[in-house]
Amino acid sequence: MELFIHFLSTVVFPVFIILLAVVILLEQRDPTKTVAWLMVLLFLPFLGFILYMIFGESWRKNRWIKEKELIDYTVLEGLIEKHMDAILDNDMVNYVLGSKERLMYLLVHSADAPLTINNRLTVLKDASEKYPELFKMIDEAEHHIHLEYYIIRDDWVGNELVDRLIKKAKEGVEVRLLYDGVGSARFGRNNRKKLRKAGVNAQVFLPVWFPFLNSKLNYRDHRKIVVVDGKKALVGGINIGKEYLGLDKRFGYWRDTHLKIEGDGVYSLQLIFLLDWYFVARENIDFIKYFPKQETYPENNYIQIAASGPDSEWESIHKVYFSIISTAEDSLYITSPYFIPDESILMALKTAGLSGVDTRLLIPAVPDYKIVYWASHSYLREIMEAGVRVYLYEKGFIHSKVIISDGMIASVGTANMDLRSFHHNFEANAFVYDRDVVEDIEAQFFEDLEHSRELILEDYIQKALHVRLRESVARLLSPLL
Repeated sequence: MELFIHFLSTVVFPVFIILLAVVILLEQRDPTKTVAWLMVLLFLPFLGFILYMIFGESWRKNRWIKEKELIDYTVLEGLIEKHMDAILDNDMVNYVLGSKERLMYLLVHSADAPLTINNRLTVLKDASEKYPELFKMIDEAEHHIHLEYYIIRDDWVGNELVDRLIKKAKEGVEVRLLYDGVGSARFGRNNRKKLRKAGVNAQVFLPVWFPFLNSKLNYRDHRKIVVVDGKKALVGGINIGKEYLGLDKRFGYWRDTHLKIEGDGVYSLQLIFLLDWYFVARENIDFIKYFPKQETYPENNYIQIAASGPDSEWESIHKVYFSIISTAEDSLYITSPYFIPDESILMALKTAGLSGVDTRLLIPAVPDYKIVYWASHSYLREIMEAGVRVYLYEKGFIHSKVIISDGMIASVGTANMDLRSFHHNFEANAFVYDRDVVEDIEAQFFEDLEHSRELILEDYIQKALHVRLRESVARLLSPLL
């Protein structure tokens, strides 16, 4: 037996690691990711093998990803055409979009994201503003309630949501709840039967069953979408749980940004939800009845909704982030709880700073995931040297995912400025072109700066050696995070 174990450890396993390294090379990933995985396999082969099977391997995802792509395309082909007439080639559209017109077309072609005009948008700055809107929408629902969340906590906030959904289901309202298999794992275990017994159709997105190694662990539904009666919707960064109300002593006040959408923009979020729902539940439903005729909204807030994920051919949100940064002319303001840019985003930021664009980045002062926090800080010196101003939010924890460019366009949604959101997570963002709404979002950014500390480049250069080493190691692992 000992001889057999020795043979496995000295011959079979090394050969397997070599073959795995060949597979990684043949996948033709981004070179930084390839090098990172090869280094882990070289120096920590056993741990590297386990990590790769969970977070890195991609061949097993191809079947279900291609299946979802086919489902999405089949449905999109019929529905997107119906709403593409919202993209108008007239003077009003050109006036509103100005130099950002190319961004609108990029979203149309890379994300099948039609520009919608008949909308009323409301900016919600934290959970104390979002939750009352959410519960009111649920209580007033007449036909259907669709919810999709990354995290629903099994606490009193989650219980409040469950109770309201059960009440509406008993009233005959269609209730569909889609929650992530990792982010909401505990919630699902404790509430799924209760919800289903009451008539709520609750489904889990890509469940992960341990102890089996499963690549689905790496592909998470990071979206936070609510659609009620096809006429009102919510999208943004706020999950469901008491910590988002600032009740977690570790973080204190939780600053986040959400949008309430009324009007044609709801169609896009409805479509994203229904595509995800069909992929998980395989429920044959009449899609058309979930796209009712909208009221007319005099605000005429221009908006596009983009979905992105491992099933997206073009990584649309990543590309639009790059385009927004690289085309900024006067000002560029970014808030992100996690900042792990790839080379394209990093170069675009440095170019903006060196070009004289007022470029500012706001990130948390308090880490929630230390290795990600350290990796984020490893990028700050080089962007500050290029003229980007960096701030640390100190009032509590800032979780907003916001980009504002030239006072003309703002992105609000679920996608962070990091590799996981760009390449692995299923995300959804709203791109707002209405200048009054953008001004509101920009004003909130500057209010956040009042509760922040600006990093000084000279102080940053003088960091202790062990701190810089820690950040450098975290950065080396950043392609794997």
